[in-house]
Amino acid sequence: MKIQILGTGCPKCRKTAENAEEAVRDLGVEATVEKVERIAEIMKFNVMMTPGLVINGDVKVSGKVPSVAEIKSLIEQA
Repeated sequence: MKIQILGTGCPKCRKTAENAEEAVRDLGVEATVEKVERIAEIMKFNVMMTPGLVINGDVKVSGKVPSVAEIKSLIEQA
């Protein structure tokens, strides 16, 4: 599983990355959490507001910090 955090490194983007890493640890799933900070790369996902959360190439959240519980639910659905 590939989880990408879209954002330029702002506090909300960092918190989203932390929450994603915690969700992966809690669930015990095998996943990579990757930060995408380049604007050109973020734009490829058609995300206009960061932070963004992408799971296996699908944008799941945009413009808000998802909670650990919300990310867990999204991972389980993927």
